[in-house]
Amino acid sequence: MKFDAFSIFWHTFVQCVVEGLPLTLLLTASSVLAGLVLAIPLSVVHARRSTPIAKSVRFFVYFFTGTPLLVQMYLFYKGFPEFDWVQALMEKPAFDFLKEGFFWVWLALTLNTTAYLIEIFSGAIRNTDNGEVEAGRAYGLTRAQVTRHIILPSALRRALPAYSNEVIMMLQATALASSFTLYEVMGQAVILNSETYRPFPVFIAAAAVYLLLTFGLVYLFKIAEKRYLNHLKPQAH
Repeated sequence: MKFDAFSIFWHTFVQCVVEGLPLTLLLTASSVLAGLVLAIPLSVVHARRSTPIAKSVRFFVYFFTGTPLLVQMYLFYKGFPEFDWVQALMEKPAFDFLKEGFFWVWLALTLNTTAYLIEIFSGAIRNTDNGEVEAGRAYGLTRAQVTRHIILPSALRRALPAYSNEVIMMLQATALASSFTLYEVMGQAVILNSETYRPFPVFIAAAAVYLLLTFGLVYLFKIAEKRYLNHLKPQAH
């Protein structure tokens, strides 16, 4: 039975939203949140380039920003299960999640966004105005206290525009999960394409879902930027 293009588009759009959107949002939110938690302390270390730990963090950043995300997903999904110790863990009931593609895709997304966030945050840390640091020291704050109470809050606020771009990139990167038997938005579109053999309306519908999600994120981050970066705008006299 043949369907017109609009019917296929609408059916795909609804299925992508109902069946695929929850997984897309879960992958995006969980990887971005975990990456944020990891990136904040590591960015402080990364900003101190002279220490051995900083060099290790730099290598981590270089690897994950210098190789394609799809390659990283295959490395985790296909490569790590080959190790004997990983296979031994998979045999234990507590580690059944290692048998699922979700964990390996999530891990690749998390480490990838962590690396990019380290670059973003460490650059913001290094560009912190010296006057802010000197003011903190004048109040008798220790180096750790200056970092915690002055440098990090200031750097994170200034990094918000770049951070918003990274979150949007992660949202769009979840489409790669369809290559690993995860049926998020793109995965649902792939299924329907195999059923209808009408790729144009099917993938236009998937693109429409991602566009709506992107517009929503842009709107939310614009509100956040207006609230937290308003003091950086030139003031009218």
